[in-house]
Amino acid sequence: MISFEDFQKLDIRIGEILEAEPVPETDKLFKLKIDLGNEQRDLVAGIADTYSAQDIIGKQIPILINLEPKTIKGIESKGMILAIDVDNKATLIHPDKKIINGSKIR
Repeated sequence: MISFEDFQKLDIRIGEILEAEPVPETDKLFKLKIDLGNEQRDLVAGIADTYSAQDIIGKQIPILINLEPKTIKGIESKGMILAIDVDNKATLIHPDKKIINGSKIR
């Protein structure tokens, strides 16, 4: 269990996937360029075994943006996508209508 105050520390925003490219020498990783409204960020996500790059371009998804950056396979990842685990594979979550990139999830 976490406290409500800890939960409030999470900054989750809607971002739009602008680019997706496979990370070399991996089967599951994509390098994503995400539009968060006021900025663009690169992050690494383990969704390449579920999705093709062209299928996710333009999708809006929730991103945890205040996670400490981490270098994965030589790429600095500045955030984490939020997805559902279905049969040990990531399934993307997205709004049911187009919204403003960078909108905060409450």
